[in-house]
Amino acid sequence: MRLSRPFRYLVPALLLAPVLLVADPPAVSAQAVTEDMVNEALPKLEAYVGGLIDDGAVPGMSIAVVYKGQLVYLWGFGTKAAGEDAPVDGDTVFQIASLSKPVSSTVVAAIVSDGKARWDSRIADIDPEFRLKQAYPSAELTLRDLFAHRSGLPGNAGNELESLGFPREEILHRLRQVAPSSSFRSGYSYSNFGLTEGGVAAARAAGLSWEDAGEQYLFEPLGMTSTSYREADFLAQDNRATLHVRHDGEWQALAKRHPDAQAPAGGASSSARDLAQWMALVLGGGEIGGERMIDEAAIAATHQPLMDRGNHHITGSPSFYGLGWNIQYGRHGTVWGHAGAFSTGARTVVSLLPDEELGIVVLANAFPTGAPDAVADTFFDLVFDGAPERDWLEPWNGLYEMLFSPAIEAAQAAYGAPPADATPALPLSAYAGAYANDYLGDAVVVEEGEGLVIKLGPEGGTQFPLTHFDRDLFLYTPYDEMPDAPSAVSFRVGPDGKALAVTLEDLDDLGMGTLARKDD
Repeated sequence: MRLSRPFRYLVPALLLAPVLLVADPPAVSAQAVTEDMVNEALPKLEAYVGGLIDDGAVPGMSIAVVYKGQLVYLWGFGTKAAGEDAPVDGDTVFQIASLSKPVSSTVVAAIVSDGKARWDSRIADIDPEFRLKQAYPSAELTLRDLFAHRSGLPGNAGNELESLGFPREEILHRLRQVAPSSSFRSGYSYSNFGLTEGGVAAARAAGLSWEDAGEQYLFEPLGMTSTSYREADFLAQDNRATLHVRHDGEWQALAKRHPDAQAPAGGASSSARDLAQWMALVLGGGEIGGERMIDEAAIAATHQPLMDRGNHHITGSPSFYGLGWNIQYGRHGTVWGHAGAFSTGARTVVSLLPDEELGIVVLANAFPTGAPDAVADTFFDLVFDGAPERDWLEPWNGLYEMLFSPAIEAAQAAYGAPPADATPALPLSAYAGAYANDYLGDAVVVEEGEGLVIKLGPEGGTQFPLTHFDRDLFLYTPYDEMPDAPSAVSFRVGPDGKALAVTLEDLDDLGMGTLARKDD
C-alpha cells in the first residue's frame, strides 16, 4: 500500500491549490478605512489574540500592523518555548517559512530595479548551469515563470533531497531529472525549489549569493537588523522562538527545521518589527519614508495576477498567484498575502490591503494551527465592521489539521500493527548492502545489533532504524514531528534470496524512490 507523503516542509502548498468555485464573488466593501477605524480595532484585536493564547491555540505569537506607511501596532503574546517563562515580544525572531516567498520577491524586484536583471530574464542566460528535464522549457524559463510557479516542476520536487541533507546546489542540479507535472506555463504547481532557483539566479545576475543579495538589496536599506536567510543567524539570536507541534494533546518542541537549502522559498527568519518595515515598503509601491527604494514597475509586477487558483478554500474569494504573492479579490477589497508553515512547528501569514495602505503580519511558533490566518481575517473585520463576520479560527484550524491528521491516520491504519499472519524476514544479511539511484543518491543498509539501519544522504548522514513488519517490508519513522506516522521500506528480493532493490515510500512521490543494489 502506498500512502500519500505528508507535507513535510512548506506546507501551505495545499492552501494554494484550486478549489471549488462559488457562483458569485463575495461583495467588496466600499467603505474607506480611516485612522479612527484602525485605532478602534486594535484593542479588540489585542483582546482576541490574548484569548487565543489563553485557550492554547498557539504557545506564542507576534503581530505588527502598518497603516499609511507607519507602524501602528507591535506586540507579542505568549511564550517562545512551551513551559518556559520566555515571553514573546515584537522583536522575537521567528522562522517565517513560506512567508519568505513574498519577501524574496521584493528582493528580486530590487535587483530588477537596479538593472541587474529583468523579470523576463531567461535562466539560461543568467544561470546556465540550471536545466529542467525538457529542452524547450530549459531554454525559455524566466524569473517570472519560477516566481509564478508555472515552470512545470512538481510541487515536491527537491523537498525529499533537502530532507536527506543535500546542499542547495546539488538539489537544483538534480531537478533536471524530474518529469514535469504539466506543460510549460500551462499549470500552477507550488514549487519551493523552483522559486529557490529563481532567487539564486537573480542574485547571480547581480554578482551575489542569495543571502548577500537579501542583505544588500532589502534588509540593510530597510534597517531589518534581525532578518536573515541564514539559519546560523537565526540560531545566534537570543530572542528567538522555538518550533512546536501537537503531540499527546500538548504543544511540544519535537523537531527543528534547517531551511538553508531553500532559503528564498522558506529560509528567512525575521521579527514582526522588521517585517513591518517591509510591509510599509510594499504598500508604498517601493517607496518608504518619502524615499524611492524600488522602481514602481518592478515591484508592481509582483502583484499582477498570473495563475488562476479558483476560489479560496475559506473565504470563497477569487484567488490568483502573482510573483511570490497570493492575490485575492475579497470582501474588503484586493488582498496581497501569503501564508507560511513548517510541519515542524511554524505558522505565519501576511495580509495587505493595498487600496487602504493597511497590512498585518502574524508570526506563530506552532503547527498545525490556523490562528495566524484567523487573526488577520478578524482584524480586517474589526476595522471595517467593528466585529468579526464569523469565528475564523474553526475553519482555518480544520484546514491546517488536514495536513497532519490524514497522514497519521493512514499510516496507523496501514502499519499500526503487523498482520496476524506476518511472515518472518529473511536473514538480515539478505537486505544489507549498498543501493543507489541518480536522484536520491546512495543508501546503505547495515546490520546493527539485532536489526537494520538505513543510511541516506551525503555520507550517510541521515539514518533511521528499520523495524520489521512483514517478510520483506520494514518500517521507519522519517518525521520527528509525527512520531506516530511510520512509512514503509520495502525490499525486492531476487531468486538468489538477496535484495535487488529497496523502495522508500515517503521518498517515492515522484516515482524515484526505488534504489537498485550496487555491485558488491
